[in-house]
Amino acid sequence: MEAWPGRGLDRCVILSGRNAAVYGEWRSELCQCMMPDDMSRPLIRGRGEGGGSRRLEASASEPGAPVIGILGTGDFSRSLARRLVASGYQVVVGSRTPKRSVALFPEEAEVTSQMEAASHADLLFVAVFPEHHSTLVELKPALAGKTLVDVSNALQINRDGPSNAEQLADLFPESFVVKGFNTISAWTLQVGPRDGSRQVFLCSDSHQAKSSVMQLCRRMGFVPVDMGLLSSSLEIENLPLFLFPSWRIPIICTISLFIVFYLYNFTRDVLHPYVREGKNVFYKMPIETVNVTFPSVALVMLALVYLPGLCAAFLQLWWGTKYNRFPNWLDRWLTRRKQFGLCSFLCAVLHVIYSLCLPMRKSARYKLLNAAVKQVKDGVENSWDDGDVWRMELYLSVGIMALGLLSLLAVASLPSVANTVNWREFSFVQSTLGYCALSMATLHTLLFGWDRAFNPNQYRFCLPPTFLLVLILPLAVLLGRLALFMPCVAGRLRQIRRGWERSRHIRFTLPSDDCHNGLEDVSNV
Repeated sequence: MEAWPGRGLDRCVILSGRNAAVYGEWRSELCQCMMPDDMSRPLIRGRGEGGGSRRLEASASEPGAPVIGILGTGDFSRSLARRLVASGYQVVVGSRTPKRSVALFPEEAEVTSQMEAASHADLLFVAVFPEHHSTLVELKPALAGKTLVDVSNALQINRDGPSNAEQLADLFPESFVVKGFNTISAWTLQVGPRDGSRQVFLCSDSHQAKSSVMQLCRRMGFVPVDMGLLSSSLEIENLPLFLFPSWRIPIICTISLFIVFYLYNFTRDVLHPYVREGKNVFYKMPIETVNVTFPSVALVMLALVYLPGLCAAFLQLWWGTKYNRFPNWLDRWLTRRKQFGLCSFLCAVLHVIYSLCLPMRKSARYKLLNAAVKQVKDGVENSWDDGDVWRMELYLSVGIMALGLLSLLAVASLPSVANTVNWREFSFVQSTLGYCALSMATLHTLLFGWDRAFNPNQYRFCLPPTFLLVLILPLAVLLGRLALFMPCVAGRLRQIRRGWERSRHIRFTLPSDDCHNGLEDVSNV
């Protein structure tokens, strides 16, 4: 007797002898008609009545693909299992309670005990918190000779060691431990790699194990980055724990400058009228004082973007060589110029928003109405002033151009944009257009000052106007840049950056018939 569970055919057909052969041919033809091509793939047996583990009847992965095991059933494990299954791998998940975890994973993944997963898998992800690594000791015989990928992270930055991966390697000396995937979040695994989250840092003492994990990374759509031996695992584990390490100094500098300029403007514009004349103008603190402070910070921060490059150039001219190391403070400053520029752009945008909101204030309406009434009382028919009109027109025009160039610099600093241009184009935007933006912003401030620097009433409490203090650093940077444009200085700096050294008396010239190697008059080498 053979049971045939057809569609709606809940009965058994009793066959014997010759009729069985005829029935077999008829059944195969009927099955081909009932099953389309896209449903004729190997099936996976569903979970049992008791919710136990599922077994793969036939692998949907590519032939010869390794079996990937995952120890652990947390959020990261579930996302990792989905990504591995989507990449065509056969996945087996090891759990302490398979019956409870089976419903959390995709149908294509097999959920079983940890021992069985360790026995059947060729490569295993250890997605278990490091404090629970000791519970896997009983799997040591099954894990011997296999690759273990440690994806754990520490709770706080560990600078002394040992790392979690090194402790796992000591716990399983017969296995090959690879540190990786700890910088990839569960969300990234679910939605797939995107731009900056594509890189996976890997390190291991076994080159073969690391190569197999790198191949797996590429197949999953990520970009593996070889970080060397397992001793680098401490650095990889600390990466996700840093909170904007390259932004700390620029943000502190921006906040410090804002506080200094705000207190300075408050003293001149709010406190001085109250002390000298008894006028209460504290209403200026939320809008006007802040609006004067933001452009000051933006211009100084933009000057700080290009000041370290000038310092490096003049140091190389002073030393007469490019092979001396810069001081540590200058090295850190040079590597954080992008963050300084973005902070400057933020302050400039906030200045524009605050400026657009100025006419919306009731205080501005009262001032405008009172000025009109006063003109009527005084009999003034025409209050047009060509000087003020031209100043304001030029002031706004140059400010708009400066903001446009700053926006271009900010967009060009994005990795997705920077990767589409070559080095010459990138340096042109960040250097040439950057100095143009600095020049426009400086001119914008000069037009704001106009002739106010020569007005004694502007020196309140014997303090100069804010724009005079703000212009010191940008003008120094622009003058330094002009000095580097001088032919004698630019030529010497170009020679130094191409390897010329003053102490070695090497002089470079263009190749000629008598000097084929590009060197002429070489002495004291």
